[in-house]
Amino acid sequence: MSRAPVVRAIAALAVIAASLFIAFTMSPRLGLDLRGGTQLVLETRDSPTVKADAAATDRTLEVLRRRADALGVADAPLARSGERRIIVELPGVQDPTKAAEVIGKTAQLTFHPVLGAPDPASGTKPGKGEQILPDDRGLPVQIGPAALTGDGVGDAAAGIDPQQGTAWFVTVDFRDSGRAAWAKLTGKAACASPGDPKRRVAIVLDDKVIVSPQVNEDVACNVGLPGSSTQITGDFTAEEAGDLALLIKGGSLPVPVEIIEQRTVGPTLGSAAIAASAQAAVIGIALTALFIIVTYRLVGLIAAAALACYALISYAALVGLGATLTLPGLAGFVLAIGMAVDANVLVFERAREEYAAEPVFRSALEKGFRNAWSAVADSNITTLLAAGLLFMLASGPVRGFGVTLSIGVIASLITAMVITRVLAQWAVGLSAVASRPKITGLAGIGRVRTWLNARKPDLMGRRAVYYAVTGVLVAASVAGVAIRGLDFGVEFTGGRLVEYTTSTPMTADAARELVGRAGFPNAVVQTSGDGISVRTGQISPAEVVRIENALESGGAQVVKERDELIGPSLGEELRRNALIALGVALLAQLGYLAFRFRWTFGMATVLALVADVAVVIGAFAWLGKPIDGVFLAAMLTVVGYSVNDKVVVFDRVRELWGARPKAAFGEVVNTAILQTVPRTVNTGLGALFILAALAVLGGDSLTDFAVALLIGIVVGTLSSALVAGPLAIELERRRPGTPPRPKGRRPARPREGSGAVV
Repeated sequence: MSRAPVVRAIAALAVIAASLFIAFTMSPRLGLDLRGGTQLVLETRDSPTVKADAAATDRTLEVLRRRADALGVADAPLARSGERRIIVELPGVQDPTKAAEVIGKTAQLTFHPVLGAPDPASGTKPGKGEQILPDDRGLPVQIGPAALTGDGVGDAAAGIDPQQGTAWFVTVDFRDSGRAAWAKLTGKAACASPGDPKRRVAIVLDDKVIVSPQVNEDVACNVGLPGSSTQITGDFTAEEAGDLALLIKGGSLPVPVEIIEQRTVGPTLGSAAIAASAQAAVIGIALTALFIIVTYRLVGLIAAAALACYALISYAALVGLGATLTLPGLAGFVLAIGMAVDANVLVFERAREEYAAEPVFRSALEKGFRNAWSAVADSNITTLLAAGLLFMLASGPVRGFGVTLSIGVIASLITAMVITRVLAQWAVGLSAVASRPKITGLAGIGRVRTWLNARKPDLMGRRAVYYAVTGVLVAASVAGVAIRGLDFGVEFTGGRLVEYTTSTPMTADAARELVGRAGFPNAVVQTSGDGISVRTGQISPAEVVRIENALESGGAQVVKERDELIGPSLGEELRRNALIALGVALLAQLGYLAFRFRWTFGMATVLALVADVAVVIGAFAWLGKPIDGVFLAAMLTVVGYSVNDKVVVFDRVRELWGARPKAAFGEVVNTAILQTVPRTVNTGLGALFILAALAVLGGDSLTDFAVALLIGIVVGTLSSALVAGPLAIELERRRPGTPPRPKGRRPARPREGSGAVV
């Protein structure tokens, strides 16, 4: 007896046990769009003295980490992205204005000697390295080059004088390098007479004199203050002293930074998204499981149990790898459930064919798994290519979609080819099942396949009709783009998008009028139920508050749920990366299919994919839906899913052509399409259940994602049979090739001699 089934059973149990352990002992890491908070993307800039390279960005990151700690955000994730960018996540921080002020503050803290108090009428010009700035009282003061920077500061804290009650001060502790510089600076100032401006020390923050105290009279000339700390006194309020101590404690940034992206999400929106995605997952799994049980009976029931194992394994993999689960990532997790059905359907349809040829359940099932492996592997690899492109070229939450989709594809392979296989082989071996073959779901090829075998419609004989319909759809899509244009979201154009919820519904016209009165007549204002979205150009946080106050003047209570700011340079980069991602996806599919099949198959697939993509983009143009990062995720998923269908068709074409090399190629393609129709229909329905649940329950952003996929899957499924197949026939007619060699065992070498031993 072969040990392979035993090994598979042990492997399946080990994977399930490990997944259960991880699921019950570890918690998922939720992205900010699910738990609420603020994410900032900062880009370092060159300063007059320091180049913003990777090393300077790393030093800047450490300063920002101290600032985030000072904000009270425990374990705030900070990471360098590329050479110049830093991603800062602040869970629970709902005030982006405060976060941006503290985190993004350049905070070039310096200590300067005061050279005098020039008369504005005298026209005094500062020398090299000198500056004339207003002091903390508004009077001009001339300062020399910096004698000490914020790098020499170790700590700072605000305090209050208990004798005066309201006199706040800031205590500054110096590092070893800062102590000597501070003593030298104050010692030189002490040489001037009391009351002389030269006896003062100017403390400057971002070219603004915060305070310029005079050195006490008891400090000796050229001796200075030798201690490791000093006090900055002035007319501070408690808040001013606290903010000054916070910035000094954080230290100076080695190079200036600029906020190029900001995302703020309220916790209620995140919890609602989790609940909606969970409902969509439950409903989608239930409908998909019911569908495959009705279609495939006993083995369908086993596949439904494997789907539950798939969900467990995918979740455990996400948690175990420490992946951040985002809102698009949840969509990817739910969508991959529908895609997990694909491998099971491929195997079961192939097992039905094998049983019809040789009615032995165990043998038919084994051949079904073995012969379907090629199509399963090819279709999943193409999906992984699309997911990999999302991870490399997308940004923000959309990258999470690429991660969860990749994990889902791998988990679906494990559940279908290992867990389903173990359970199905055990079930068909039972005597009760052997005596009732119909309950297995494998004893017949199905009503659709039976009808097609009886009628044998000549689909490829109407190629001109398919070309005409495809041309009309593509032309309508191009017309939609030309007439309506593409509504690029803030993510691709740059600008600010703010979403609010209101206590009472407000019409779009009323909200638009209020926003226009606030000084933003060109803002794009849209409403959906009790939600209002406002899209503008680059506006400040103070202007966002102005819009919020204007909406509240309409009589409704307004709560800000989401705030996204994308810089113009980042928007242009994301838009460029989106085009690159789509182009590379098409080229990658062409290359892979040309390698695995024939260049004619690959070219036919890519041409059909171009039509699929054009139809989806045109539909979004006519519907006026936004083209953003979530749409990019949907498009790349459409590419991967559409290629899945075409891979299955061409895999069957290759097999039939190799078995019947003298048959006409058009006839081979027609037969292959008819044989794969049940798989295509059943897989498509499984995905449509999931997407319909997402479209109804997923909220605005996930609804657009689900609509794009619904259109793409329907169009891609039809194009696999009615566009890619006919195109392959045309290409083979122009550049005919030789049929592939049929699969089979290598003939045994004849034994030489009698085999006798002398």
